[in-house]
Amino acid sequence: MTLLLGTLDELPTEYLDTVLTHNAVPLWPSLRSILPHGRPINRTVPHVWRYDGLRPLLLKAGELAPMDKAERRVLMLANPGLEGAPFATATIFFGLQLILPGECAPNHKHTVGAVRMIIEGKGGVTTVGGEACPMEKGDLIVTPAGDWHQHDHYGEGPMIWLDALDAPVVCGIEASYCTEGTPQARSSRPDASQTRYRRSGLVPYDTLARGAKDYPLLRFPWSEVRAALEDLAVGTPLDEAVHLAYVNPESGRECTPILGFSALMLRPGEQLQPRRRSSSHGYLVVAGRGESEIDGRTLVWEENDVFVAPTHATIRHRNRSSEERAFLIQIDDAPLQRKLGCYEEFADTAAS
Repeated sequence: MTLLLGTLDELPTEYLDTVLTHNAVPLWPSLRSILPHGRPINRTVPHVWRYDGLRPLLLKAGELAPMDKAERRVLMLANPGLEGAPFATATIFFGLQLILPGECAPNHKHTVGAVRMIIEGKGGVTTVGGEACPMEKGDLIVTPAGDWHQHDHYGEGPMIWLDALDAPVVCGIEASYCTEGTPQARSSRPDASQTRYRRSGLVPYDTLARGAKDYPLLRFPWSEVRAALEDLAVGTPLDEAVHLAYVNPESGRECTPILGFSALMLRPGEQLQPRRRSSSHGYLVVAGRGESEIDGRTLVWEENDVFVAPTHATIRHRNRSSEERAFLIQIDDAPLQRKLGCYEEFADTAAS
């Protein structure tokens, strides 16, 4: 049964004015804006950000904003449906960050969790809690909330990556702040992705006694992720997704507590329609070209582009090449939704 709810216009003006003077608001006239039927009200809209259009603007920022005035030289990707908020979806912050040769983005820590996905450049290093993580194209580097981190560039040419932060969530609960620190001493040892977690299914023996750490692995090298996707594709039927999750190698859970990260391969000419999910999604195109239909809107993408889909969206991906594979890194807020108890997957593919 669908109830016909009352409206504000039906209330006596004197009554409504008196309620408002007590800093209260009647719920029933606006109940459906809080609890809509069938599907959430999405302000986030499907959108694609073109790297070839943003890259020159980011390089210009390198001229206009020296590091001592920028701290972090970033172009934030603002979803046009979010009314000026500098967020890609209601829960995901995306920003393109630039450092130039010889620069250091100084050491700091914050309550916002961040992940870096490398787009361009060589010679960059992110140091997290003293662990030096090389930055190569496609690599994913976790900088957990509350951990000290800085970025240095020892190579040539621009170093550019996509930041994915849970800032909309942490800002929304008024818990976001930053602390400045002194430069970190870098360890001379290779990072844990090159030593302690080289093979899936194998973890340091002391894990069995001490239990899983929250962030044992900070860097996920793209060379290994791509190889794993290609190996997985050999035994994956054409009607199933070649899709791998980035996880904590000791616990098997998501690599960050609020945002989830995964890698997706589209074989030449492949069309993929994943099950409809309640989470919002973002994508970085690591390689290839294709298009994604999101709630009936088609977004065309190519290497280094970024695009997003709102919660509960119907999504269809297609590799536009008949010869080359396409590779995407997917970012979503499923870990947060699971913790809140509102995560869903739907048997149908179209929103009702």
